[in-house]
Amino acid sequence: MLIRINQDAHPIAPSEITPESLYRGRRNFIRAAGLGAAALAVSPAFAAAKLGAIQKSPLSSTEAPTALKSVISYNNFYEFGTGKEDPARNAGRFKTRPWTVRVDGLCAKPRTFAIDDLLKLAPLEERIYRMRCVEGWSMVIPWNGFPLASLLKQVEPLGSAKFVEFVTAADRATMPGLALPVLDWPYTEGLRIDEAMHPLTILALGLYGEELLAQNGAPLRLVVPWKYGFKGAKSLVSIRLTDKQPATAWNIAAPNEYGFYSNVNPEVDHPRWSQASERRIGEFTKRKTLPFNGYADHVARLYAGMDLRKFY
Repeated sequence: MLIRINQDAHPIAPSEITPESLYRGRRNFIRAAGLGAAALAVSPAFAAAKLGAIQKSPLSSTEAPTALKSVISYNNFYEFGTGKEDPARNAGRFKTRPWTVRVDGLCAKPRTFAIDDLLKLAPLEERIYRMRCVEGWSMVIPWNGFPLASLLKQVEPLGSAKFVEFVTAADRATMPGLALPVLDWPYTEGLRIDEAMHPLTILALGLYGEELLAQNGAPLRLVVPWKYGFKGAKSLVSIRLTDKQPATAWNIAAPNEYGFYSNVNPEVDHPRWSQASERRIGEFTKRKTLPFNGYADHVARLYAGMDLRKFY
């Protein structure tokens, strides 16, 4: 299938593109993150391992990736705290091995996958995606993963499956944020089945050629680039096919602010701030927010006939 990619609206000079040598190799990874051996010794959250062969994807953005240091230190992951620096600071005791993910519900072959088996399930791809946070900031991240559809096909969804529910880890011993009454834990998210099966939707096991760090959702997270970032459930433990729209954590907490679909829509403001513009991490000038985060050519057809102000 041929998928046409529009040229990005903001041309990038060669000097602005992160060189491959910066993110290939553990030593450069540590240097780029500004971490020394002492920091690694006390913080397993930074103990990333290099992934194997990774294919380049034609679905990648041509924009320059955000600096690695920002990607691993400026995060939303409330299970480790509500501050942007809290996840990197507090995720050191979080264990990602052994780890399993249960995939069940309305499918013919429910199955539990070990995380190391998922690394072999499908060829890993580098997907450089624009990512937009509902709070108004954005990044460009080179994720390493495979289409969610590859996993779902393993369990053979039934025709009655209309939605996919995602449930994340909730370990009070290693996730201090769970003590905060912010959300109804564990964190849950959901997609319509056609959104889940779309080629842009991936399960990420790494970024910048390394396995995911805890603060970025290790060992496995959902990435849906045309939606606001909170739709990307982290540290997945369960994926369930269902015939009913699943309840989602932020929609439960604040339904007037966080809709089920949460597609990036510059014309629908959050009740507390505008969505018309965004601040790309590493830049000083705000840029215009693009409908569907710039992926409209790929996904707008999924919502044909829907009122995207009502189904926000």
